[in-house]
Amino acid sequence: MYAVLDIETTGGKYNEEGITEIAIYKFDGHQVVDQFISLVNPEIDIQPFVVKLTGINNAMLKNAPKFFEVAKRIIEITDGCILVAHNAVFDNRILTTEFRRLGYHYEKQSVCTVELSKKLIPGLPSYKLGKLCRSLAIPVASRHRADGDAMATVQLFKLLLNKDVDKEIIKKAVKTLNKKKLAPKLQNLLDELPSKTGLFYLHNGTSTILYIGKGKNIKKSVNQLFLRTSKKAKEIQKNVTSVSYEDTGNELIAQLKFAEELKVNKPKYNFIKKNNLHKVHFNNDNFLVVEKGRDTGEKSVLLIENNELKGFCFTDLNYQINNLEVLHNLLSSIENNILNRNIVKKYLQKNNTKKIIQF
Repeated sequence: MYAVLDIETTGGKYNEEGITEIAIYKFDGHQVVDQFISLVNPEIDIQPFVVKLTGINNAMLKNAPKFFEVAKRIIEITDGCILVAHNAVFDNRILTTEFRRLGYHYEKQSVCTVELSKKLIPGLPSYKLGKLCRSLAIPVASRHRADGDAMATVQLFKLLLNKDVDKEIIKKAVKTLNKKKLAPKLQNLLDELPSKTGLFYLHNGTSTILYIGKGKNIKKSVNQLFLRTSKKAKEIQKNVTSVSYEDTGNELIAQLKFAEELKVNKPKYNFIKKNNLHKVHFNNDNFLVVEKGRDTGEKSVLLIENNELKGFCFTDLNYQINNLEVLHNLLSSIENNILNRNIVKKYLQKNNTKKIIQF
């Protein structure tokens, strides 16, 4: 579980700033499940350049709650969560300092979307939130206001989770959860899973991925694995302490991600068989395969360019689909190998009514 947040402050000397606005979206890795947004009376004046930047002035905060009045809600909504922010060092420091003034020790693990973006989307001209969102065509409702910037960070983080083939973000989250001694009872693990198409990951107590599976119904697929009586299945059932999953929206993306992540993560209990496949050519050199996405209104997009697989992404904006430069930034790359080409070819033959956009 993640708490994606953004904080606006008064500006001023280091560690003397006060919070003027805070927005926190509790995000389970798939959707926002809770939120808290509030102006905050910092009890000190706001620096003039900050007023110009954010539009928040002293008069607006006169009747706003003071930090001690919202502190309990912040503790509640971030309980058991990893903090996620764009420049997380800043937001974490501000929050920790405010709690310290109240005599409360507040400590959370954090993830920085600036650092993740530089790693997973290299080569962009800027990693400041506004310019980064423009490069990726992520809409920002109200720039330099906590709610708008925090929601933009949610959308950015969702994209980064999809690009994280090594699953380092998920592993970190699982490690945090395992510190809470998550009960290893199989039924408890099943209760947390959705009946959606996608991938699932079985972890041991050190967050290592033991097994990766896929299915049209994640919960049903995991349940079937837990009911097996083979030697390998029993060993998996004994060692698994947590299950994470990734909703892919459709079988094509599930199959491609499954093939890619098996190769990268090399889980102990997956058997990777060799396929005797023939090289295939697509009917067109340049086209997009557009399928349903993970949520209502979202689409998955697979790009074939110069008869090569370039990658896939999820989007809910036609502008992102129609602008190749933006689309390239959004893509999670996949190898243009024989296995992946056969997966796509077979899928297109089987599902010939799906939307194809040639360019």
